[in-house]
Amino acid sequence: MDLLERASFLDALAEYAAQARSGDGRLVLVSGESGIGKTALMEAFQRRGRGTRWLWGACDGLLTPRPLGPLFDIGPQAGGDLAGLCRRGAPRDRLFAAFAAELSSPVFTVVAMEDLHWADEATVDLVSFLGRRLGRMAVLVLVTYRDDEVGEGHPLRVVLGDLATQRATRRMRLPPLSAGAVRVLAGQRDVDAAQLHRVTGGNPFFVTEILAAGWPSVPATVRDVVGARLARAAPAARRAVEAAAVIGTRVSRGLLSSVLAGAGDVADDCLVAGVVVAEGTGFRFRHELARMAVEAGIAPGRQRDLHARVLAALGEHDGADPAVLAHHAEAAGDAAAVLRHAPVAARRAADLSSHREAAAQYERALRFADGADAATRAGLFAALAREDALIDRFEDAAAAGSAALELYRQLGDRLGEGDMQRRLSRVMWRLCRGEDAVACASAAVATLEPLGETEQLAWAYDGQAYLARNLPAARRAQQLAEKLRLPEVLASALDTEAGLVHSPGDDRWVPMLERALRIALDAGAVDQAGRAYSNLHAMMIEQRRLAESERYFGDGLAYCEEHDVPTYATCLRGWHANVLELAGRWDEAAALCTSILEITASPVNRLTSLVALGLIRARRGDPSAWQCLDEAIENARGTADPSWIAMAGLARTEARWLEGSLAAAGDELAAAYEAAMGEGGFVRGALAAWLARTGSALQPPPAERAAGPYALALAGRCEEAAGAWERLGCRYEAALALFDAQDETSLREALRRFDGLGASAAADLARRALRALGARRIPAGARAAARAHPFGLTRREQEVLALLAEGLPDREISRRLVISERTVHHHVSAVLSKTGAASRAAVAAEAARLGLGTPA
Repeated sequence: MDLLERASFLDALAEYAAQARSGDGRLVLVSGESGIGKTALMEAFQRRGRGTRWLWGACDGLLTPRPLGPLFDIGPQAGGDLAGLCRRGAPRDRLFAAFAAELSSPVFTVVAMEDLHWADEATVDLVSFLGRRLGRMAVLVLVTYRDDEVGEGHPLRVVLGDLATQRATRRMRLPPLSAGAVRVLAGQRDVDAAQLHRVTGGNPFFVTEILAAGWPSVPATVRDVVGARLARAAPAARRAVEAAAVIGTRVSRGLLSSVLAGAGDVADDCLVAGVVVAEGTGFRFRHELARMAVEAGIAPGRQRDLHARVLAALGEHDGADPAVLAHHAEAAGDAAAVLRHAPVAARRAADLSSHREAAAQYERALRFADGADAATRAGLFAALAREDALIDRFEDAAAAGSAALELYRQLGDRLGEGDMQRRLSRVMWRLCRGEDAVACASAAVATLEPLGETEQLAWAYDGQAYLARNLPAARRAQQLAEKLRLPEVLASALDTEAGLVHSPGDDRWVPMLERALRIALDAGAVDQAGRAYSNLHAMMIEQRRLAESERYFGDGLAYCEEHDVPTYATCLRGWHANVLELAGRWDEAAALCTSILEITASPVNRLTSLVALGLIRARRGDPSAWQCLDEAIENARGTADPSWIAMAGLARTEARWLEGSLAAAGDELAAAYEAAMGEGGFVRGALAAWLARTGSALQPPPAERAAGPYALALAGRCEEAAGAWERLGCRYEAALALFDAQDETSLREALRRFDGLGASAAADLARRALRALGARRIPAGARAAARAHPFGLTRREQEVLALLAEGLPDREISRRLVISERTVHHHVSAVLSKTGAASRAAVAAEAARLGLGTPA
């Protein structure tokens, strides 16, 4: 029988399959609540197209997921090179490449990847990897996930947003069944269908399970539903189903027989209970909810015993997944087994770039390490600190690193102590604890130098160079790295030196960073490669070489996402928001900053986004700018890094000036003066410009030390400065240069540009200056409609909101407004940001309630 109320979804899948079959691959994101019928839909679609090659994989509901679980499910089905690489535990890059090669064959293939809400980071990266490559493949990829379980901070959330902008991506959200469909399911039973619909919310799984349990006695939970079904089964069947529930959603016949040794025909016992169904040579639960319900009903003592049996049975087979072994070891309360398997699982996860899962495995091991020796515990804490740092959990990294440091001191392990001191120095810097960072770096060198030339000392020299701005230390690190053949240290030290010599007009830093990047890429040093990409991008921006910066952004972000380096991916996104702000693409910049600030934990990684968003809000006359700028200056001062202090301080100066408070602007500028005077030409130029605008008595830097456009403006050549800014792609700075001229013609042009950017606060200052000159017929402002709108939406954003209120997808909005889907995505993000809505549906509902759908 066809699925109820799913015909249109099956037809859509058929359409996507036809497109994919012709070589125009598709990635379909199938979402909905648990029990809504996502798997049933795919199975029905599979039955329609018999003869098509299907590859199925799924994520596990383990406390800590298997890294690349779906791919390791698919490998044996695909066979060939991919299967061999999966068996051998090959590196992630080779697995991804082999999977892409498998799918690049002319044979049309459907790949089903289920339950991505449980995905580890490597699996999320795999989906992203496929999404960017499907355009030329005869492949249909179906991904299912529970959208109500993908909250803030979930690795899948950011990737879903990125995938939505890909041409190959389609979305499909399954709704609950209607009351009429529930009535059809009830059939001839004496059932109040309307009440059943209310009780179940139209969830197909709940409906069928409650009907099977016997209406009208409505169980309160799924656990009660499944319990009622099992209560009617024989004791042997109940025991078999309970053992299967402990094993997992999919169960091999052999493993279940081993766990239930001497228990008779487990196949008949399982199937007769009606909770599992046959699948290949084994079984699977009819739904993960059913498995969880059975497991929840098992007495704690029996659960531990079953997990111990599963652990023993799996231990008899070579190649058992260490993540699965660690899961059962913990549930069995077997500390020795946890300490044996969890670190192996952690290292395997880290090798596959699933660093969140690696951290979780080390945390699991530490929960059982009270009886372990100090050296074991020190090693576990040190490894956890590294993984926490890689996933931007620097408070946790500081705690784990401090615990490791204390243990190394107790052991008298000076090498371990010094190495942990230098690791903690970077962690402290990320937490904007600059003084602590420098102290740790100096202590590391002092601890390690008496021990001779070691890798740890090379790293310590590099840390000291970076944090204390010590060029000789950077060169000592390079010399030692070359002598000991340490490519990762060499890449880092070159990166550090490039940052120390970086300045306008001196391009020595470019070949240094390019060399650092090549060394890191060749060595597979993903952290250092991410850092090199990030610094190339950032330093190009600091010199306003915006076009050149974009190449490093695109390549770097793809690299960081594919290798799970979220710290540097966030750095790249934060600096890219700065590019968007400079280019006048403020809606896109604000949306990007908001998304970064929603998920980023480490204070230093928030700085660029806080400054960019604070400036945009200040220029728009939005008082919430100070929420960003207050946090920015606090974090910047915490780093004790002059470049951050100058950036945040100059932003605050501008915000005070835009408010019309010259005295407050002067105070902010005085606080940033010393830091800015020591920075590069663009920072010194900005300092000189703001000294002039605020009328400060502080000594400006010499005009020749200010970068290009600033030097022109300081020489009184404001129109030329504006043209120079335009050529650099900095639209707001060009308008400011015209404002500085203070003649009527330039002010009118500055006003026109401010209005075009939506810089209402700056535009108000320009109008005030024109009135002071006695100018007449001053334009009222091109963005009056936006200022009058309750949420401050621009006219284009109001048009997008009106179409969102109609429930239209981005593709249709793109067609209606004759703009690209990517542009639509940015406008939607801006609308969500300005309205504070959590979803498209929420903002559409609020617009309808307030009658805001139609643009003014």
